[in-house]
Amino acid sequence: MLEAILGSINAERVLLFLTAREQGYATEIARTFNTDLSPVQKQLERMERDGLLINQKVGNTRVYSFNPRYAFVEEVKQLMEKALSMCPEATREELLYDRRRPRKKGKAL
Repeated sequence: MLEAILGSINAERVLLFLTAREQGYATEIARTFNTDLSPVQKQLERMERDGLLINQKVGNTRVYSFNPRYAFVEEVKQLMEKALSMCPEATREELLYDRRRPRKKGKAL
């Protein structure tokens, strides 16, 4: 949808994911979109280098989120929220479903 503007489908995926969940890590983003990890990592690194994203270490994981000091962060979020609203229903539900609690011990999958 925004690939022409952003230059890459993986850049669009990263921004859609972060817009929907506010933060995330590379493996989680790649799994959500059933894509390879390497292009997602490259986009995250590029966006961090350019100042759009920031990261923090949580254990051994780098968790990325939007940089609140980036000059156009609100405009980018608005654009991505509009793109998210135009995504197919199944994709939108997948992005907005955010289960982060651990499963209860002994509970069946």
